[in-house]
Amino acid sequence: MNRTIILLIAILSFSATFSQTVNHQVLDEKGNEMLLGTINKKGLQNAPFNEWFNKNHDDYAVNEKIANQLKDSLNDYTIKVFLGTWCGDSKKEVPQFYSVLEAANFTENQLEVIALDRKSEAYKQGPNGEEKGMNIHRVPTFIFYKDGKEVNRIVEHPQETLERDMLKIVNGERYSSNYIAANYVQNLLASKTIDSLKIEEANLVSMLSEYVEGSRELNTLGYVYLRAKELDKAMYVFDLNTKIFPYKHNVYDSLAEGYFETKNNKEALKNYYKVLSLNPEDKNALEMIEKINQF
Repeated sequence: MNRTIILLIAILSFSATFSQTVNHQVLDEKGNEMLLGTINKKGLQNAPFNEWFNKNHDDYAVNEKIANQLKDSLNDYTIKVFLGTWCGDSKKEVPQFYSVLEAANFTENQLEVIALDRKSEAYKQGPNGEEKGMNIHRVPTFIFYKDGKEVNRIVEHPQETLERDMLKIVNGERYSSNYIAANYVQNLLASKTIDSLKIEEANLVSMLSEYVEGSRELNTLGYVYLRAKELDKAMYVFDLNTKIFPYKHNVYDSLAEGYFETKNNKEALKNYYKVLSLNPEDKNALEMIEKINQF
């Protein structure tokens, strides 16, 4: 049999096996254990994840009154959770989320939990592309569906408490998740061309300035696009962020990194020098300028 065909069969076989694996443990770039792909509570209760999962799960005092109210309607929903077992917010919120679900007698087979990667080449990505089209830029993200359609989501942490946020969602009350600026930009990039967005940029910058939660909000989104090789979107977001925060050195650092990744060293240097004009002792900018000048 042709070696290429044999290799293709092996790859497909491995992919099929991996996609069926639950609670798959791998090592990150620093040699630390992390879960990747479809997981469940049992996986989170295995070492080394049980050290933080059990404590945050068992120590959480569920608001029983609200949990009882959730019992009436929560089972009309399915929930999908994206988390990183390497992420501090995931370590805190996900165990507590399980506590609330259990207090509300939520049916476990209506819950799907996906653990995302942290490696630089697969930042916040699932092994089988589970995050694609899901607008995931922060973890954890809890997505609530009814009749197969997304109703709302809790992003990274609740606005009030998990119980109160969930009750608002299932009761159909007005609820906006965290990072609405990044969510909005994601939706724009999914529905419009970058050229058309640039025409509206002045108005967009003015509007986003009122809602963005600091310079890191859009920077994080930019890196999600960059690691997913959606380079045009990454560069647009990084550049947009410099318009919103022209006095922040870190936004120019991210834009410079984007240019470096896309082999545009001239623009990378320009923005690293901009970093130094705002923060003269920035070590990364100094190192990158030296590195680029060696080419």
